[in-house]
Amino acid sequence: MHILYVTPYVPSLIRVRPYNLIRYLARRGHQVTVLALQSDADELAHAEALREEGVEVETVFLPRRTSLLNCVRALPTRTPLQAAYCWSPAMEARLRALMAEKQFDVVHVEHLRGAHFGAVAGGVPRVYDSVDCITLLFDRTRHESPRWTSRLMAQMELGRTRRYESRLLDMYDAVLVTSPDDKVALERLANPSRRYRQAPVVVLTNGVDLDYFAPIDVPREPESLVFSGKMSYHANVAAALYLAREIMPLVWARRPQATLTLVGKNPPPVIRALASNPRIQVTGYVPDIRPYLARAAVSVSPICYGVGVQNKVLEAMAMATPVVTTPQACGALAVRDREHLLIAEGADMLACQIERILADSALADSLGRSGRRYVETHHDWQATTGRLEQIYQRAIEAFWTVRETRPAFHRLSEPCESPV
Repeated sequence: MHILYVTPYVPSLIRVRPYNLIRYLARRGHQVTVLALQSDADELAHAEALREEGVEVETVFLPRRTSLLNCVRALPTRTPLQAAYCWSPAMEARLRALMAEKQFDVVHVEHLRGAHFGAVAGGVPRVYDSVDCITLLFDRTRHESPRWTSRLMAQMELGRTRRYESRLLDMYDAVLVTSPDDKVALERLANPSRRYRQAPVVVLTNGVDLDYFAPIDVPREPESLVFSGKMSYHANVAAALYLAREIMPLVWARRPQATLTLVGKNPPPVIRALASNPRIQVTGYVPDIRPYLARAAVSVSPICYGVGVQNKVLEAMAMATPVVTTPQACGALAVRDREHLLIAEGADMLACQIERILADSALADSLGRSGRRYVETHHDWQATTGRLEQIYQRAIEAFWTVRETRPAFHRLSEPCESPV
């Protein structure tokens, strides 16, 4: 197949889902063309890494100041800020030109920020990778986030995001999500009174690059804990604060030598301030997270709310690092408590489970080995990409055989206008 993959950012090891799906599609013999928005010079290296895999990559520059202006202009409208953020006439123009220049079998559009670009891809089967149901995320955030700013933003965005996502089901030939909860949430947004066919919502779980995230033969630091994730994401900020302020004091009461490392890009000031404690390290961006996971005695992911699959949990397990986490962080996985990882709720129980691993090397080794086996069995990108091929094929068949009237996208001529 010739696949046009449209993304609102350049896929990379941070944008792990599109990065690996694109790489493995190319490795399986498909011709993949990527059209991506690029907001800083660092992303050009990520584009080059994909080109080395045999992928054709084009980027369109979108300055962050333009994205912020798009959001300001969208505030008084019904367009979600996530959708307005990546509005780009230049991207639309290049996408339209590509559609005219080449014959594509399917167009794959990534994330709510890029969903409106499907408007330009008419006449070809279109697959939308929602990844997560953002309506579900905002609903959980407004109820469960410990930060009032996150609750307020979620409340402001919930209504128009719900409307926007419900209409996207009408516009694509298939919609992908990472978890059953996200599938149910998106399907509930569908309007049953509509007479035309709505896109099927299909679960396509995340994988792990098992060659990259593999156990490393280095000694683990006996009293070390690690939490990883993109630190500009509000759910990760909430989890890191919960870990540092409520869980770690309970751990230190019994194990004063324990240390915590917070690893991830763009930590806000509230996270950087945690490093004033000498037992807490805040790294910011690191080019390679594996050494941190390999040396840690425990990977802790005390996610309080969220949606989809938590890659941080899978990557730690793939490196045979024992994991302590919450039900919210592993609800989309088929893991078993006390076999593949330890699951707990509440600061007291999370601290207790952390202490169990720190005190019991046999338990730590067992969890590490079982966690690695779980990821090998359930989250191999090779198998996930094979599943995506099947989804593409069904979308193509449905597009060319079902001749019913479907609503058309409206051209997004201004960032304050909704494409749906």
